[in-house]
Amino acid sequence: MKVAIMTDSNSGITQKEGKENHIFILPMPVNINGQDYLEDINLTLEEFFDKLINDDADVFTSQPVIGDLTKQWDHLLKDYDQIVHIPMSSGLSGSCQTAIMVADDPKYKGKVFVVDSQRISVTQRCDAYDALALAEAGKTGQEIYDILMDNKMNATIYITVNTLTYLKKGGRITPAAAALGGLLKIKPILSIQGEKLDKCDTSRTLKKAKRIMIDRVKRDLKEKNMADNYHLYIAYTHDLNEALEFKTQVEEEFKHEVSVHPLSLSVSCHVGPGSLALAACKKITD
Repeated sequence: MKVAIMTDSNSGITQKEGKENHIFILPMPVNINGQDYLEDINLTLEEFFDKLINDDADVFTSQPVIGDLTKQWDHLLKDYDQIVHIPMSSGLSGSCQTAIMVADDPKYKGKVFVVDSQRISVTQRCDAYDALALAEAGKTGQEIYDILMDNKMNATIYITVNTLTYLKKGGRITPAAAALGGLLKIKPILSIQGEKLDKCDTSRTLKKAKRIMIDRVKRDLKEKNMADNYHLYIAYTHDLNEALEFKTQVEEEFKHEVSVHPLSLSVSCHVGPGSLALAACKKITD
């Protein structure tokens, strides 16, 4: 049984990295000032932030066209028996539900397994690599699906933003709240637990925000009974130096290896440059 592992670019896995590691990446559409792009196909991170920061561009994201999704599935099924597809969380985009609906077609029934693990960014990345390891160990598409779904709630993400501008643009907060928050220099700390994106705390300094994220992740590791059996990630937008500085602090606190990755464009356009996230997810040992 040959099982292909597929995810979308919200995972932060680039086309190059995907090809090198045999993970197939569906690029997410991004619209900038009325022009359509595909993440990491005809729009790089550097070009994206140049437009976002210097041009004050209007940026919108959408779900992939169904035809692009099925075209990739059809192509993969020429060489593979089954596909495990891991889209971004159904709570944050309609692309997951669309994929589930399409996979229910008799043409794909029993061949394509769409995992709604309610993850995004580095935790979605973790799912993709876990799925790859399971496929290489000989698991079927159904078995991989069952294992990932059983583990899906064993993940946590906290993210702090440097500016409220992009949350206001995306309609996450009102203009009045953004103005007041900017005046008071408030940094919200957002949490993704399952399908929900919620504000869980606030801080007036990045130093305090980092402290809150560390303490929250420590609490979650204990509550989710992950012990030492977890992956630890830092994600960032447009400021690698700040992320590496945070990495040193996190490794000292947790005595654990930390991986650092940029946030995908679909996430970055909502939180803006200078955002920083800390995430953990349970290792799959099956």
